Amino acid sequence: MASIATAGLSLLLLDSCTKDPIKHLSDDDSRIYITNYDSTVHFGAFSTYSISDSVAVISNGQLKDKTLSGADASLINAVKDNMQQRGYQLVNKDNNPDIGINVNKVISTQTGIISYPSYWGYYNSYWDPYYWGYGGYDYYFPYASYAVYQVSEGALSIDMVDLKDAGANKQIKGIWNGLIRGEAIFDNANAAVQVKALFDQSPYINSAN
Repeated sequence: MASIATAGLSLLLLDSCTKDPIKHLSDDDSRIYITNYDSTVHFGAFSTYSISDSVAVISNGQLKDKTLSGADASLINAVKDNMQQRGYQLVNKDNNPDIGINVNKVISTQTGIISYPSYWGYYNSYWDPYYWGYGGYDYYFPYASYAVYQVSEGALSIDMVDLKDAGANKQIKGIWNGLIRGEAIFDNANAAVQVKALFDQSPYINSAN
């Protein structure tokens, strides 16, 4: 599948002397918008679409749940608004839509272990053997010191698939994907502006083309 990826980034002019400039980014500035599409597809050949009635929660590659919170509904409605503006008609999924759209929350969690072999020796000054009546004694732990960490990352993904030719080819082909990463991407108040940003990067999604 031929595709073109486009990333939308907010650029800031930062003082070169600033320490850790990422801390000064607003939620809006932290977001990255990535769109990817099949350049062989003529989006003007489609006229109708259907969208899932809930948001899929995908954790580490597995579908875990389908939800419809207020924020989820706002995301779905934002997609509908942008599709309508591009000239596409919303139909029921049983009415043979040309395009199918899924909205997903993608969660990736990684767990690891870090060893701190010199931790206790380094922080000797924080422990006072005299307090316990053992002045002059050294102390140690007869095992390595480890820390377990867990990092979770989240993203919003909107996928378009070609349902028009699915029956003929016995395959469902993805034709467009929009991905959002950054701070507060799951907030209700940000749904409309985030979805619009993806569509703004994708002028080829237009039934009049």
